[in-house]
Amino acid sequence: MTTVDGTRVFLLPDLGEGLTEAEIVQWRVAVGDEVTVDQIVVEVETAKAVVDVPCPYAGRVVALHGAAGEVRPVGQPLVTVAPLDAAPTEPAGHATYREEERAGSGNVLIGYGTGHGPGRRRRRSRLTVAPEPTRPAPVPAAAPVATAPAVPGGGDPVTRGGSPVISPIVRRLAREHGIDATALRGTGPGGVVRRADVEAALAATGPAAGTGSPTTVTAVPDPGPASGVEDLVIPLTGVRKVIADKLSRSRREIPEVTIWVDVDATGLLATRAAINAAGPDQPVSILALMARICLSGLRRFPQLNARVDGDAQRIVQSAGVHLGIAAQTDRGLIVPVLRDAQRLTTAELAAALAETTAAARAGALPPARLTGGTFTLNNYGVFGVDGSTPIINHPEAALLGIGRIVDKPWVVDGQLAVRKVTQLSLTFDHRVCDGGVAGGFLRHVADCVEQPALLIANV
Repeated sequence: MTTVDGTRVFLLPDLGEGLTEAEIVQWRVAVGDEVTVDQIVVEVETAKAVVDVPCPYAGRVVALHGAAGEVRPVGQPLVTVAPLDAAPTEPAGHATYREEERAGSGNVLIGYGTGHGPGRRRRRSRLTVAPEPTRPAPVPAAAPVATAPAVPGGGDPVTRGGSPVISPIVRRLAREHGIDATALRGTGPGGVVRRADVEAALAATGPAAGTGSPTTVTAVPDPGPASGVEDLVIPLTGVRKVIADKLSRSRREIPEVTIWVDVDATGLLATRAAINAAGPDQPVSILALMARICLSGLRRFPQLNARVDGDAQRIVQSAGVHLGIAAQTDRGLIVPVLRDAQRLTTAELAAALAETTAAARAGALPPARLTGGTFTLNNYGVFGVDGSTPIINHPEAALLGIGRIVDKPWVVDGQLAVRKVTQLSLTFDHRVCDGGVAGGFLRHVADCVEQPALLIANV
């Protein structure tokens, strides 16, 4: 958006499917800085990932709209950039904030303040305490925080001589509950104190002396007979809210059915061992083999690689298999997507799965990698459980679950033997197919697990 004087206002762009807002994590520029086209100007956190946002304009920054910790709606101003040949002018409201600084209000917007010092110190400290290129694990979004709290004694608001505390949300949460965040042992990269560290301290010490906040964990007296026991109230915000909304929508809209079967996975484990012995430099996981089997099954039963378009009253079968992999992370359950997975070899699938799950747990996947799936694979066996009736990842039509692989008695050629057994479950949208298709798919998957030669014959 360009104004009459040539100043351009960069609006917060749409960062992914279904995202309507983002929280400012860290500004990468300050008022007065020169920026080039596509230079990263801010790091934001959405409900799905932490994203570096580039500016499409070149010029001099004259205003930053929002402070670290503040939530900005998509389509609202983010950065205002003026042409480099324009005469520098004091941003609107500058004098007001200067007066607030002198009054000790602490209401200092990013980019203002004496010599822009606090903003620049924050950027240097962020680089110092995070020597590795990975970002700190994201934390659930909190209520907007428009200001950076003043530090007693004029110290650096980031470190204050103790453990580094970067996030304004973390500092505010600690302050409201009377906790010295710099005295905590940070679990983030470089010892950065995260919100989870403050909440752990609250849980360990009981109700704090602070006033509490509707966006923090709050103790509520239990009206029951055990009056000394208190309930723990956790706000449904951030990624947890997104998960809740999506699963609720799936349950409301999709008439799902779950079928399951026990299978002998002894042959599959032997096949993986043989593959890895032949190529130790490119190890293949059981999950990669299961992905390959699912791709084979979806080629035979494409009805399950689909979605229902309720508005148009039609079923859309996808031309490619965009395979979702359910991954448990510190931020909650997310489903990164391998696009056109049917084009990958088994070794490429294994490498892509390893890279994707590692990036998902580090919170480094862009929002585009977390949407657009057509079929999901869920290995809940890693949690030590045998079976599940999972909820379909809306708007997909099916999800295959894998239980733990354990020794069980099994009949082989009329004789009882101990075999490696697992349970497979298929949850499907009954609108896209009937039980014959779903059962045929699951039986094909089970047969390939028990007799891997069938998979080779169908690849």
